[in-house]
Amino acid sequence: MGTVNGLPAHILLVHAIVVLLPLAALLLLLTAVWPGARRRFAGPNAILSLLVVALVPVTTSAGEWLEHRVTETALLREHAELGDTAIWAAIPVAVLALVIWWRQREATPVAGAPASGRRTYLAPLSGAVTRVIVVLAVAISGWAAYDTYRIGDSGSKSAWTGNFSSTATQRGPGGPGGD
Repeated sequence: MGTVNGLPAHILLVHAIVVLLPLAALLLLLTAVWPGARRRFAGPNAILSLLVVALVPVTTSAGEWLEHRVTETALLREHAELGDTAIWAAIPVAVLALVIWWRQREATPVAGAPASGRRTYLAPLSGAVTRVIVVLAVAISGWAAYDTYRIGDSGSKSAWTGNFSSTATQRGPGGPGGD
């Protein structure tokens, strides 16, 4: 993917990842530790997390397109290398979000069906399994947020280092804002 409305698609798509991946990670954590959030948000977060997994390769592909059209620097190389790790943060968020959604689905009684006839995968009522999922959710959510920060920080440094002044420039007769 190249451009959208004359702008590199990567700089537009990256904003979706920067917002949606940490949001999916936060919802993962909430649905893992809070049963009320689990009942309400496990399904939507599973869908959101899968959307993020689909968006990451599109965004990194657009970034690779852009990388070949700007001056290569050490900061750009670092950002490109870090950007390749985003999928490894997004996939575990999605997998665990799906596990939490499935467990919630299995634990919810079906109207008109006998409780004993319900198949229960992933032990939806097991406290031990729940504790393992909570520990994984904390670790995976933390990793996803940290990785998103590292990638975004390196991208910002790559784009902005040496491209602005710390002092305001004169704009017209009234100074920085102009009159």
